[in-house]
Amino acid sequence: MERASVESEEDGFDLIALGRRLRHLRKQAGMTLDALAEALGTAPSQLSLLENGRREPKLSQLQQLAKVLEVSFDDLFGAEPPSKRAALEIELEKAQRGPLYAALNLPPVRISNRLPMDVLESLVALQRELRRRLEEQAATPEEARRANTELREEMRAKHNYYPEIEAAAQGLLEAVDHRDGPLSHHVAADIAAHLGFSLRFVKNLPESTRSLTDQRNRIIYLTQGASRQWDARSVLLQALGHQVLGHTEPEDYSEFLRQRVHTNYFAASLLMPQATTVKFLQESKARKEIAIEDLRDAFAVSYESAAHRFTNLATEHLGITCHFQKVHESGILHKAYENDGVNFPADHSGAIEGQTICRQWTSRQVFEVDDKFRSFHQYTDTTVGTFWCTARTEAHSSGLYSLSIGVPFEHVKWFRGSDTTSRSASRCPDDPTCCRQPPAELAARWEGQAWPAARANSHLLAAMPQGAFPGVDTTEVYEFLERHSRQD
Repeated sequence: MERASVESEEDGFDLIALGRRLRHLRKQAGMTLDALAEALGTAPSQLSLLENGRREPKLSQLQQLAKVLEVSFDDLFGAEPPSKRAALEIELEKAQRGPLYAALNLPPVRISNRLPMDVLESLVALQRELRRRLEEQAATPEEARRANTELREEMRAKHNYYPEIEAAAQGLLEAVDHRDGPLSHHVAADIAAHLGFSLRFVKNLPESTRSLTDQRNRIIYLTQGASRQWDARSVLLQALGHQVLGHTEPEDYSEFLRQRVHTNYFAASLLMPQATTVKFLQESKARKEIAIEDLRDAFAVSYESAAHRFTNLATEHLGITCHFQKVHESGILHKAYENDGVNFPADHSGAIEGQTICRQWTSRQVFEVDDKFRSFHQYTDTTVGTFWCTARTEAHSSGLYSLSIGVPFEHVKWFRGSDTTSRSASRCPDDPTCCRQPPAELAARWEGQAWPAARANSHLLAAMPQGAFPGVDTTEVYEFLERHSRQD
């Protein structure tokens, strides 16, 4: 019976609405269930199933009902519920038969005339609010892009500089008496100890996590697995950042994303302290030798970390506006920041992640360069001005990525590589004939003759993982902590 009900609703035939309308028309005609069943030549129990939306009637039975009740087919299948109470009953019945109610493991409420109107209204209101809150938590890719866009606008307004986070990091460095040079694993552990945390390296950290903090016992669990593609110092400092910055469990994806950006910033502020990093960059600027790889080598961090840190400090302390890109070898933009007016491609919501970068930009041209040891430099003339960029490529399990820092022409004199002769021109994203459309000669030869088997990215159709920490298996996390708390 349930199967028939679901199929009928998919076909546009709402059994629940029909049942409630039939009950209303029966009562309006002054007939009891038994009397109508007798007139139809059926059992009252069968008619009850029909009124409760649990049985699909035959056409002949509908014709009989219309005749006995002296109504038309339009009266039986009216679009609007016959009364406010009927509308509420229909909504509650549908909710109780849906997957959300089933997931709650709650007993169903029997819907009858004995159910007071105020109770009915309260139950329906609770269902609506529960559905609304769950839909807010289960962010769709569209909502995730919107949250990312809002955060990027905030970063642009602040020139990607957060003085309160810089101050928190500086206070910790002073507390452990770290004054200069790269931050060692030993000093990172000293910072954790100063904050009252002990560290454990384990092999069986839940796969969906990079670290796990036991706040009850003040223990941070990390992993030394060879497959992990991140710096243990950075992961530890990010975990500590949540504690220092006073983060609470995020209420939505936007807050989760903002917390992640802030903890990444916090970790970078410790690995590349503001005072010494600014001094290093100012000295490089004075020599007209700013180079991201030098910043990387001076503080023993990744090129990507050095590039991000440059964007934090460049405008605030050097007066240089800039942009950053992380682009996959397929041409897809994964991460970006700008406060120099560069025209990144964007969708209708303003999101730039997932868009295709122009083939003429440095972040795409670098993939064609044979010399991967040195950084590649290029000038690109665009519709909004000329930009100079420096880029490198780095391998990842998901493919090759380019990492690039760019500045407007007015600032290029401060950088190593400003004497490059590499130059290109781009009309993207304003002119699709720049590189988004194939050349006319190729199109004439192959249009209509090519049928590529596109790689389907099923994650593009799925909602963002649910929960306060998207993608994390909470049961696995709790089981891990339970197991290790016994060992400790």
